[in-house]
Amino acid sequence: MRLLTWNIQWGRGMDGRVDLTRILAEIRAMAEFDVICLQEVAVNFPGLAGSAGEDEMAILAAGLPGYTAIYGAATDLPDGRGGRKLFGNALFSRLPVGQVWRHLLPWPSDPAVTSMQRALLEVVVATASGPVRVLTTHLEYYSCLQREAQIDAIRQLHAEACVHARQPRQGKGEEGGSFEVFARPSAAILCGDMNYPAEAAERARMLAPYGDGTLAWLDSWSVLHGETPHAPTVGIHKVDWVERPCCFDFVFVTEDLAPRLRGHHVNAETAASDHQPVWIELS
Repeated sequence: MRLLTWNIQWGRGMDGRVDLTRILAEIRAMAEFDVICLQEVAVNFPGLAGSAGEDEMAILAAGLPGYTAIYGAATDLPDGRGGRKLFGNALFSRLPVGQVWRHLLPWPSDPAVTSMQRALLEVVVATASGPVRVLTTHLEYYSCLQREAQIDAIRQLHAEACVHARQPRQGKGEEGGSFEVFARPSAAILCGDMNYPAEAAERARMLAPYGDGTLAWLDSWSVLHGETPHAPTVGIHKVDWVERPCCFDFVFVTEDLAPRLRGHHVNAETAASDHQPVWIELS
């Protein structure tokens, strides 16, 4: 199983051009992925730099035939013309997809900084080794207060899922109806733009053990590379919002999946976004 995560900056490359065809070409050139998680995917949002208000989900889905396309908008605003403009996270899976959850994350008031609503997209996919939850997110950049609240919420949602996995509902519920029971396994992969560097306290907060039977999160890079510093995912191509190249984009796996990790890769070459693509391989 190969999983890619990439903050595509609504398709805007370091040259300032929004080009979803270029994003798709870069994805195809890297590897054949079973699951593709993208952050900063926009629909009808012409106010974003370089954008003409493209329906990026439609473009990406058309360019990824054979994948189930799932969108989780964090920002949903009127466009002033009777429509809506959307901004959020997307997941594309060529593995069978089970239940899907779209969680809005906490947005506590922090008037000292600018910020926006954030979301977590959670999707169950069927792998050869059983169902796995894939979660992708994009945490707040400007507010540590909000980022910490969002981390705590993600950890609570994961703990909730682990309880569901340990104590499944009896029977099949309402067959074909809204109470029908579907798998929500404890095994999970969490990926995305966390907007903190690897040495930040927020990473330790995410990885803290639970102590109640909930499977802990492990950093896939550290599982494979130990204490070796994380490969940078931002700042390789000069940007004005980090002082030096560092890692903002992570893939965390539950401890039961760690023995299956076979690779963690960063594409340091592409300049199709202000972030670098990251992908993992599991046996």
